[in-house]
Amino acid sequence: MEKHIKVIGVLWIVLGGLGFLLAFFISSLMIGVSFIPDMEAPFLLRGIGFWVGLVIFMMSLPEILAGIFLMRKREWARVFTLVLAFLALLNFPLGTALGIYTIVILFKSETIELFSPPEG
Repeated sequence: MEKHIKVIGVLWIVLGGLGFLLAFFISSLMIGVSFIPDMEAPFLLRGIGFWVGLVIFMMSLPEILAGIFLMRKREWARVFTLVLAFLALLNFPLGTALGIYTIVILFKSETIELFSPPEG
């Protein structure tokens, strides 16, 4: 089960990293296009590029954090990752596949025991 948790953690980090790359690409593209001569409203295009990139960046940050803390086996990371997994089901096809895999693994009783706090 530990191998599955490690794989899920890495996949969430990769998905978040892809989001970071997408945010950078969209921002760079829109800001770059705004410098074309005789462009109408270049400041508007730069603003939209900046804010769209920032929103995508901020949506990818929890995915990376979920992957990191899931691999560290934090108690709250399992629930946090499950919330992200249910939201990721709407992100077809990569998010859907990762969401299903995450939900199946993190709902198993072995995984729940692994993440439960030690009794003492």
